[in-house]
Amino acid sequence: MNVIISNKYQTLLGTLNIDVIKSINGEFTIQDLVSQFSNFFYNKMIIDVTAIKNYEDINTMRELSMNFDMDKIIILLDDSPKVNAASYLSQLVSIGIYNFTRNIDAVPFLIEHSNSYKDVANYQNFNGSLNEVIKNEVNVADIPIGHRIIGFKNVTDHAGATTLIYMLKKHLEHYYRVKAIEINNTDFEYFNDKDLESTDFMNASSVIANYQDSDVILIDLNDAEESICNEVIYLIEPGILKLNKLIRQDRKIFEKLKGKKIVLNKSVLNEIDISDFEYESGSKVFYNLPCLDEKLDNNEKINEFLVALGFSRLDVENNKW
Repeated sequence: MNVIISNKYQTLLGTLNIDVIKSINGEFTIQDLVSQFSNFFYNKMIIDVTAIKNYEDINTMRELSMNFDMDKIIILLDDSPKVNAASYLSQLVSIGIYNFTRNIDAVPFLIEHSNSYKDVANYQNFNGSLNEVIKNEVNVADIPIGHRIIGFKNVTDHAGATTLIYMLKKHLEHYYRVKAIEINNTDFEYFNDKDLESTDFMNASSVIANYQDSDVILIDLNDAEESICNEVIYLIEPGILKLNKLIRQDRKIFEKLKGKKIVLNKSVLNEIDISDFEYESGSKVFYNLPCLDEKLDNNEKINEFLVALGFSRLDVENNKW
């Protein structure tokens, strides 16, 4: 049985030939929805995007993704220019919202077949985003992404969070105010970079508060609590030894990671291998990163990963960060 949350498209959603256990109409905050449905069993929740207060702010949609299982959410988009902009759709994908459509006839299909990242990856097409910027004469550097605190956690031992954060920070700092913090460790000191800071968990909140003028803060969490971040990336090195060791340590690890943003790092897997990994683990892979050279200042794979995460400030003229 399904739930419908409607506003502008109440009549349209009412024409769907689907089983509905509950339907509400109006405008709601994310916390309104959490209070009503946190302990409510349903198959899929179909949300008219106009029923979400302040839905054009991507941070509102990020809050939605943090409070609900996105595999069970289907969003019917409206026709506003903001929501249909490439930057907005790209960021929907980056925060794990894959089941969205402008076509009411697509809703029954999404109820039976949830989208994977591969189904919506085209919304983060590098050239497509660039072309739209040129066509609309928009300066991409002026598109705000909001204050983001992104945590990185090694799921398998030594999955590469520290070095990956260093590389991401080097690429981001050309167009963003970015800081990087590691918690309960001191490996950052070996990179000789003043914008990399080490601290312990007790002082982490005050350190983060010092960088409130930053566009993005990257955090190497190690064993620290994830609640200090507003999004977390879970790194897995998908070698046989690492995976078998992980499963022996915690047989329910992939149940715990369900709905989380999983990134394969230092990976040699191809697309078929990734499909096998997803099937066997019952999880979805957000991104697949190969072994990378941290000495490169402009790494194409890092750039593509950052675009997938929703960072789109590019040098339009030279087609680079």
